Amino acid sequence: MNDRAPAGLFDSVFDRALANLRGVWREIADSARGVLAGAPRPELPEGDAGRLREQMLSCLDRRGGEVTARARAADLGRTYLALDADGRARFLRLLAEEFDVDRSGIDACCTALLAATAPAERGAAEQALRQALLAPRVILLRQFNALPEGVKFLVDRRAELMELGRHDPAMRGLEQDLKALLADWFDIGFLELKRISWDSPASLLEKLIAYEAVHEIRGWTDLKNRLEADRRCFAFFHPRMPDEPLIFVEVALVSGMADSIQSLLDETAPMGDPQAADTAIFYSISNCQRGLAGISFGDFLIKRVVDALANELPRLKVFATLSPVPGFRPWLAQRQGGGDPPLPPDARLPDPPGDLETVLETPDWCRDPAIAAALREPLLRLCAHYLLREQRRSGRALDPVAHFHLSNGARVERLNWLGDVSPKGLQQSAGIMVNYLYRLTDIEANHQAYRDFGRVAAAGAVSNLVRQA
Repeated sequence: MNDRAPAGLFDSVFDRALANLRGVWREIADSARGVLAGAPRPELPEGDAGRLREQMLSCLDRRGGEVTARARAADLGRTYLALDADGRARFLRLLAEEFDVDRSGIDACCTALLAATAPAERGAAEQALRQALLAPRVILLRQFNALPEGVKFLVDRRAELMELGRHDPAMRGLEQDLKALLADWFDIGFLELKRISWDSPASLLEKLIAYEAVHEIRGWTDLKNRLEADRRCFAFFHPRMPDEPLIFVEVALVSGMADSIQSLLDETAPMGDPQAADTAIFYSISNCQRGLAGISFGDFLIKRVVDALANELPRLKVFATLSPVPGFRPWLAQRQGGGDPPLPPDARLPDPPGDLETVLETPDWCRDPAIAAALREPLLRLCAHYLLREQRRSGRALDPVAHFHLSNGARVERLNWLGDVSPKGLQQSAGIMVNYLYRLTDIEANHQAYRDFGRVAAAGAVSNLVRQA
């Protein structure tokens, strides 16, 4: 293997998967040929759209049994894959607008239900209403569940619909139908937790590099370092997507609570002894499938991994994260733009003078000892305030990573100055990182206090920083 990951790795992985999908579905679809007289043009002009409409209707035709239905769905999927971006949008719009529920039929069912008096009559009316509320497009989409890679195909289509539906009610309705379908299929009871190691298939390791969303994997040497004996990587998989991780977590087995991502990912550092480690540091959690946004299983992942690690390594006593604060810098900029002083009155920046945002936008400001020393205490106090006090109207923490861990029952344990001095770390959070502690005896109480009252559990040292802000 090359030391560096090839450029455009994500696109390469995606293109290979698409080519494999076309090949697999071609064989299944052969028995359905003739439904569409000729392949549509990539842009799907109106003339071809009319024939596509007939193809969709044929997928809803119950004649021919399950084998025929499967072949028709495969043929329809291949039609979609042959389209360009405009053609795919027209495909999805036709499905959204012309295969929605029959609203006049729903009204009639509601009228019949209101008029029903006898139990049998009411039961029949309720059943008729349930049937009317099931859009034909949902029946059509379900057929893809029987196809190889069909579930992954639908997950990717929802990712497209999330973008198309931003300003389009019809597309948003189709996206919501698909989300409900996927939420049923991706119930946590169907998911399997697997450990990923350096011995895992190369195709899976490529996907780790492509999907890593927190700390970029810089190449194969970096990846191997993250999968050494003193590291663990776990992912959730679905039986209908056995080669596609849904979400994965990277863990470092260390002694004491880590405070710097630079040292944690240092490829030259000596390998630790996992049997001697007393702390498991969760330093990266990445969702892999954008089409599953809003279908949460990250909280279950952490709990399952904690159980797996505790069983494997009984000496582990501390389970904590080393997490970014992605909303901190945007919040600081908004605070300054709103007229609030960005720094406390006692904070003084060294010459040359400049406002806080100007200093933080200066490349490598963190390597200037005078600036770093001047900013340390005031920014730590502001970050503590941001994490513990700044909330949305719903009562959830303003920072998305904080909300994730707090809702899972963690507490804000420690702020780490210049814990991430990468360009991304400086841009997101002025280099500050957070340890969220998962104390097993407190998880449920912390979760309930946060969910019910918006109360953030925090160590005394962090709470003291807020009082000083």
